Amino acid sequence: MRNDFDFFVGSWTSHHRRLREILAGSDEWYEFEGVSRSWSVFDGAGNIDEITFPTEGWGGVTMRLYDEARDEWSLYWASSRTGLALPPVVGRFENGVGTFTGDEEFAGQPITVRFTWSDITADSCRWEQAFSPDKGATWETNWVMEFTRTAP
Repeated sequence: MRNDFDFFVGSWTSHHRRLREILAGSDEWYEFEGVSRSWSVFDGAGNIDEITFPTEGWGGVTMRLYDEARDEWSLYWASSRTGLALPPVVGRFENGVGTFTGDEEFAGQPITVRFTWSDITADSCRWEQAFSPDKGATWETNWVMEFTRTAP
């Protein structure tokens, strides 16, 4: 519903864990920190955040847009390294968890991407990215962000 992403408005620090090799059976993770700020647009029917990873030398922007007729969010991600990822992942929040999926290509292979927002409190939240090479039969989580609010 409109305003689903209001919880994320403000400034945050984040701890990140990413798999070193994706869809390769790897269990080696690396960790780094991030800093982000998020704001609401379109009276809550949109949300934008910018995140930077100081030790990694890059950052990204997410734009989230709500379609009231479909009761569905579209999430667009752009990275300063790779540009805009299209198409967006789409989905909604149910029982306090937001799940958003879409079809993409990774290393020349068609995959399904899933973003999950969970563990949402006034001062923290969790985001995960997972890839599925088999249309959602199995998933590999490859990026986890744990956010802590620094300012409203």
